[in-house]
Amino acid sequence: MEPFVTADWLQEHRDSVLLADARMYLDGRSARAAYLQGHLPGAVFVDVAEALAAPASPAAGRHPLPSPVAFAAAMSAAGIGDDTTVVAYDDAGGVMAARLVWMLRTAGHNAALLDGGIGAFPAETLETRYVTPQFAHFTPVPWPREALATIDEAAGGGTVIDARDRTRFDGHGPDPMDPRSGHIPGARNVPCREHLGEDKTLQPIAQLREHFRSAGVTDANTMISYCGSGVTACHNLLVAEFAGLGRGRLFPGSWSQYAHTDRPVETSPLPG
Repeated sequence: MEPFVTADWLQEHRDSVLLADARMYLDGRSARAAYLQGHLPGAVFVDVAEALAAPASPAAGRHPLPSPVAFAAAMSAAGIGDDTTVVAYDDAGGVMAARLVWMLRTAGHNAALLDGGIGAFPAETLETRYVTPQFAHFTPVPWPREALATIDEAAGGGTVIDARDRTRFDGHGPDPMDPRSGHIPGARNVPCREHLGEDKTLQPIAQLREHFRSAGVTDANTMISYCGSGVTACHNLLVAEFAGLGRGRLFPGSWSQYAHTDRPVETSPLPG
């Protein structure tokens, strides 16, 4: 299954997929409240911070990957079983819901992001009732070693990309979320939101490939992706795969783990 599907594809296959609302906000807003204010008909709510992450710690980051058993339990509770095909969305072009899709695909399940997210459908079609999931059996499987990168590997050179916005990557002021500013030395900035047009749908594949090529990525199979806490980095991984560049690795702890160490930090040169 491709990592992204269109609204037309979803309408054609609606009866054979489970819709998952996987919104997440970094400014303190409640994703659950947003879901109850309006979501795509039939969509279940998946709490990214609760269902898709282990408890935060300075040693592991804000959103460490949960254990396979914990992830399986969360998916079962959300109505996602071994044979369920999932289409996930958010209201940010998929940069948050990408965490769910990447995790499911990495665990061997069919899952894709809805291109354009909730905005791909008219507002008047949304519903506000809470959709109670039907329990489904989801078998735990180990996270594949080849899909993940450790902090040592992310800091060891090679092709490392940072999905955060350019201001946080540059590191010229205090970081709004972490104790140090800047980026992993040698990392290149590929802001995930720059893959999107004004309507929050993906740009043409040629442009997506150019985003990565300009950061030195022509083969994503050698790429390590990180962000603030391992959420939006998944969007870069899915976009690279969609663009035909291959499947990279996720550094789950990302900057929220790295910034709590005494490892060296790099900032971008000031303009002029």
